[in-house]
Amino acid sequence: MGACNVEPVFDHVGHFGRYQIFLYFICAFQNISCGIHYLASVFLTVSPRHICRPPGNMSQVLFHNISSWRSEDIWTLFSTGHEDRLVVQLQDGDIWELTKCHRFWRDNKSSLNYDYTGHKTSFPCSDGYMYDKSKWNSTVVTEWDLVCNREWFARLIQPIFMLGVLLGAVIFGYLSDRIGRRLVLWSTSLGMIFFGAAAGFTFDYYSFMAARFLLAMAAGGYLVVVFVYVTEFIGLKSRTWASIHMHSFFAIGAMVVALTGYLVRTWWIYQIVLSTMTVPFVLCCWMLPETLFWLVSEGRYEEAQQVVDTIAKWNGTSSCKLAELLSLDLNGPVGNKPTEVKKHNLLDLFYDWNIGTRTLTLWLIWFTGSLGFYSFSLNSVNLGGNEYLNLFLMGAVEIPAYVFVCVGMNSLGRRNILAFSLISTALICGVIMVIPNDYHIWSVGATMAGKFAIGAAFGLIYLYTAELYPTLVRSLAVGSGSMVCRVGSIVAPLCVSLSSVWIFMPQLLLGIVAFVSGVLTLMLPETLGKPLATTWEEAAKLDAAKDSSSGELLPTANSTALEEREVIHSEDAGLSE
Repeated sequence: MGACNVEPVFDHVGHFGRYQIFLYFICAFQNISCGIHYLASVFLTVSPRHICRPPGNMSQVLFHNISSWRSEDIWTLFSTGHEDRLVVQLQDGDIWELTKCHRFWRDNKSSLNYDYTGHKTSFPCSDGYMYDKSKWNSTVVTEWDLVCNREWFARLIQPIFMLGVLLGAVIFGYLSDRIGRRLVLWSTSLGMIFFGAAAGFTFDYYSFMAARFLLAMAAGGYLVVVFVYVTEFIGLKSRTWASIHMHSFFAIGAMVVALTGYLVRTWWIYQIVLSTMTVPFVLCCWMLPETLFWLVSEGRYEEAQQVVDTIAKWNGTSSCKLAELLSLDLNGPVGNKPTEVKKHNLLDLFYDWNIGTRTLTLWLIWFTGSLGFYSFSLNSVNLGGNEYLNLFLMGAVEIPAYVFVCVGMNSLGRRNILAFSLISTALICGVIMVIPNDYHIWSVGATMAGKFAIGAAFGLIYLYTAELYPTLVRSLAVGSGSMVCRVGSIVAPLCVSLSSVWIFMPQLLLGIVAFVSGVLTLMLPETLGKPLATTWEEAAKLDAAKDSSSGELLPTANSTALEEREVIHSEDAGLSE
């Protein structure tokens, strides 16, 4: 890609005028859809109370000393986490004991008693299961009986989705550098609406997983490329705030999931309704132009000039001539490329002992941020109280977290905010573990505080990583961190499932990792007020000066914005989200 600096154009046409605002909110609206699909599994994979289905029609149901004609009347009496059983009498007179995963046929049919000491024969649940439908009419768990020995099929749904996100980010990030940002945004958005709806019309588990995997690739591709797209259209004066607050629209997606889950209790209707959120963007995406950065880097100067003229017209400013401003040869061959830059690999992130330690520390922080971010959201249905309100609040609390990052990073420093957020997450996890189970409001409040803290860390780590490395490997550093981040998002649902072993196991694991990450963050250098490093020697000076105070330095605009521009021009841009 070309290395021509397009930044001076924004001094003429406006850094964040009406045209950029229009494009920003169109793209940000689609970010809501990404948040929706990333967290839709919270209600898709709910496993309601269930019990083995008997091999016939029931005439009477007995639970302890309570008798009923319908099993639906008994669900409210079941104790969560206990192996309760039902005794039922069929219309043919047979008596069966039913548990979650087994059923027993009694030899003695003479009396219907709850306690029985006679001989009974065990049978598998070959006739399926009966589910409590008081909250959900159906989920993918009830649709395909993903319980008992098939429970692990349900637990794989979210990790496989996140694996698709990782693959999609890599593939579409690469394609966006080759065929342009706009075409990738179009194709991924169409993929989101098509595969999202297709997942709702599937008739078996494997086709559902395939549709969700392709949906994840499209969503992951869109999310990484839209970050690049809006960054390349916004001038550096507004770029940092605008890029960080793209995450806020993702948070709105979580809130939409909560509202839709509350209103729609049938999984396939729920899935289709959520997929329709992409329709407004698909209807408007034809208006999106290609970015100046990509057009200039590809030598397509006439198209770039048209985009500049359009921005100036919308913003009410005077246009400028790219040929004069950037000293371009518009008569040169289209696609004329500058001299190739030396390629770098992961080993360059271990240039010396200090840089290698820095890399491992940042990878741990990336992993922790993603693990905590998704663990708090996915575990919201296990907090007690209203599951829908819990998830809504987990999304809502992210928005002030990003405001906190934007304000705090330029006054208190990147390192201090990041370390404070991670250590706070660890302490809050400890607080959650000592709150009694009956105190639902306290649990939700503490979890919101944890989501606020980890959300702040998650929003800041992109920028901080970019500022800690020299130009020649900056994109590689952010890209590798994003890869580790996706590993955290794959592990998160598996971590949440450990609550079946011990209810506070997810908080214990996250608390330990967050505390270690926070302490190690304090050993990293501060980057506030320091210019971006261009060589390894300048990057090494950050370590030498990390004990000195940076509070006397004014934050440089380039420190908060230039990294965005350099990251998005790399072939590793597909990894930067």
